[in-house]
Amino acid sequence: MNILSIINKFFDRRILFLSFLLMSAFFMAYPSLKTLHYSTNHSEYYSHIVLIPFVSIYLLYQKRKSILSKINYSFTAGLPLIIIGCLLYFTGLSMKDQLSQNDFTSIIALSSVVFISGAFILIYGTQAFKSALFPFLFLIFIIPIPSSLLDGIIHFLQVGSTEVTNMLLMATDVPFLRDGFVFYLPGQSVEVAQQCSGIRSSIALFITAVLAGHLFLKSWWKKVILVACIFPIAMFKNGIRIASLTLLGVYIDPRILQSSLHRDGGIPFFVLALVLMAPILYFLRKSEGKKKG
Repeated sequence: MNILSIINKFFDRRILFLSFLLMSAFFMAYPSLKTLHYSTNHSEYYSHIVLIPFVSIYLLYQKRKSILSKINYSFTAGLPLIIIGCLLYFTGLSMKDQLSQNDFTSIIALSSVVFISGAFILIYGTQAFKSALFPFLFLIFIIPIPSSLLDGIIHFLQVGSTEVTNMLLMATDVPFLRDGFVFYLPGQSVEVAQQCSGIRSSIALFITAVLAGHLFLKSWWKKVILVACIFPIAMFKNGIRIASLTLLGVYIDPRILQSSLHRDGGIPFFVLALVLMAPILYFLRKSEGKKKG
């Protein structure tokens, strides 16, 4: 009797995988809670993180038949990933004092994704993992974006949003002067700061586009087009928000620029972005139907 026969006899695959999940959750708990606490009280960039595992679980459940149609233990492919996941975890711990809370959690979360992926491959095999590839790749969104990359994305969105705002203000014939990210209007000046870049809603839009592309599109390049469209859409809806609040502040009530409408009124504009994304998704999907016919 070989080792695989012994494992199959005494252990259930679901219990084994659940054990690995609980182990990963235990080691991830503290840094994850710290990051969620940080994001709630500061940037709120990662409020979506708590939803990602549930989406992945649902996607796995959807494909459970194809995933479980061909399963086998794969130590040669799974064990190295488990080891890499452990090494990443302890590397993160050793560098904790040298990293920001965001970057520390990035490493810890990455180690968890690698560890869980390795555990799945070890217990269910590479064929099952291929069928479950997207749900596991989707787990990447639990990993906070490293600070240096996040700063670059914010600056990119800030620049784009400023240009859209500039074009919209020009279209309204409102007298203004522009100096970089600052717009000078009658009796008021407005700066498109980093906080106005729309990074939070842009991350949510990006994740929504990735998920929608997976669910409704088949061609990989059309999925790429859908995701790529998110950036101009995010800048456009953000420019509309900034221009609208600016005009309301100048011509209706200056207090609007300091009100909760300015700080927390992004939901209608997020819905606008989804409305703008919908026809793109529709035509991409429709083109696939025509090709098939």
